[in-house]
Amino acid sequence: MKNERQMLILEIIGQEDIETQEQLLERLQARGVSSTQATISRDIKQMHLIKEPVGRGVYKYSVSGNRTRLNFAEKLRTIFRESITGIENAQNIVVVKTMPGLASAACAALDDMDLGYMLGSLAGDDTAFLVMRDTVSAETFCKEIQEMINI
Repeated sequence: MKNERQMLILEIIGQEDIETQEQLLERLQARGVSSTQATISRDIKQMHLIKEPVGRGVYKYSVSGNRTRLNFAEKLRTIFRESITGIENAQNIVVVKTMPGLASAACAALDDMDLGYMLGSLAGDDTAFLVMRDTVSAETFCKEIQEMINI
């Protein structure tokens, strides 16, 4: 729920100039997400969102540069611990099982990390396929993720 809400917040601020927490709350509610101003405030802090000027004395929420500095392990732990239910490989293909609706978010995070050993990803609703450069890369990746999320 929290990850879905935060992913939706990122989507909303990427599409619209959101000036206040109240506006953000309204947009979330319009998309069927029930929340409170206090929860939105905590999300904004946790996600390192900032207000940046857009002109005419108007400010909008955007992603802070600090957010992009999160390291590989921290990004994976945050997203995967909340969403991954299983992971295994078949040769150079990694199959990732997630909670419903979160496979795309997991793939997007991996794609953003520009991992040299991952050639690409394909996500459905609760399953993602990752194509690795070779079998060893796939096996190593699976073991690291299993240890990271304690599967």
